[in-house]
Amino acid sequence: MSDDHDEENGFDAAIPDSLMPYDSWIEDAYRQVMLRALDYAAGNGLPGDHHFYLTFRTDWPGVEMPDRLRAQYPHEITIVLQHQFWDLKVDRVHQIISVGLSFGGIPSTLVIPVAAVSAFADPHIRLALRFTVPEQPPVATDAPNVVPVQPAAAADTVEKAGTAAEPAGKDAEKDEGSQVVSLAAFRKRGPGGPG
Repeated sequence: MSDDHDEENGFDAAIPDSLMPYDSWIEDAYRQVMLRALDYAAGNGLPGDHHFYLTFRTDWPGVEMPDRLRAQYPHEITIVLQHQFWDLKVDRVHQIISVGLSFGGIPSTLVIPVAAVSAFADPHIRLALRFTVPEQPPVATDAPNVVPVQPAAAADTVEKAGTAAEPAGKDAEKDEGSQVVSLAAFRKRGPGGPG
């Protein structure tokens, strides 16, 4: 049957607006996929050529990062977890991700609220997930669960086999050895989509 035939019989071919928050539920499910991937990498390392791009709002309440990095990326940054990162942790109770990275040779720990994450990608399999983050962050009243950023001890910077981290953006593009791939190059994958 054609759409014209449906309209002639009184059927509206347009999809009605949903009274159920499917979009929000799907985004929540995608966030759980991201957290499971990060949990897996924290416990098992990154297998094969898998690596992650994690984009987050640097101006979001609860984000902890070095001041010089925040000055360079006042709104958003993408970090790459591939060969040199350590102490990757997902705290589901407090809804934060923490990871040790080296920026310009200075080891630091980033603390990222899950709500601040705007995109997650595993370029190896062309997986890209995008998340809605309001333009205006919520007003922070207190930050009782925020872990202050401290330089990592030298012993903590031992490179894990098969894992790495580096900032993506202007500086990474300048490095000849760095590979920065735009998240726009990957399509958003939905449930049951082709691989």
